[in-house]
Amino acid sequence: MTATDRGERVTRREEIVRAATEVFAERGYRGTSLAAVAERAGGITAQGVLHHFGTKEALLLEVLRARQAEFARSREGVGDDGIGFVERMRRVVAIMQRQPGIPQSMMVLSADSVTAGHPAHSFFVERYAGLRAHFAADLGSELGDPLPSGLSADAAATLVVAMLDGLRLQWLLDPGRVDIAQRMEDFLMVLCGSASPAHQPPG
Repeated sequence: MTATDRGERVTRREEIVRAATEVFAERGYRGTSLAAVAERAGGITAQGVLHHFGTKEALLLEVLRARQAEFARSREGVGDDGIGFVERMRRVVAIMQRQPGIPQSMMVLSADSVTAGHPAHSFFVERYAGLRAHFAADLGSELGDPLPSGLSADAAATLVVAMLDGLRLQWLLDPGRVDIAQRMEDFLMVLCGSASPAHQPPG
């Protein structure tokens, strides 16, 4: 295979992943057919999709990895400059607001994954466990464990993840009426107590 062939193969795979991301977000995993993905990608058949990914399950997992990697790239530098937890979460929410397609697709697929036998179940179990552990370590390091509120860092981290997901869903449904950034900040100020830095408007 020549370098040109490899480049074309990568490009086609990326096109299929982008198309699958859109269709999975609209229809969920079980409601998505490979024919629908192929139609959205254009210039390929369902059999062509299978040629690149093998199975619909493998395509879904590739979509999830791509979404996670894209969000991780957009977050590079967040938390590396000594800012507090509240400010880091402000930046995470701002990134979500700039890229609504990522939280939309992840929300649909994570809800889908609670059903029996769903191929993304393990992915989301591990993802949420990782988020809780990451947030608990940050909160415990910055504010102590337990926090000034009396909650353990683990309990607080679980609540942060739950609030972030709940606000994300409400915002996606009704962005004109739900201020996800302000409501998340309100919650964090209550959760973390007076040890958290007050909001400073951007200069």
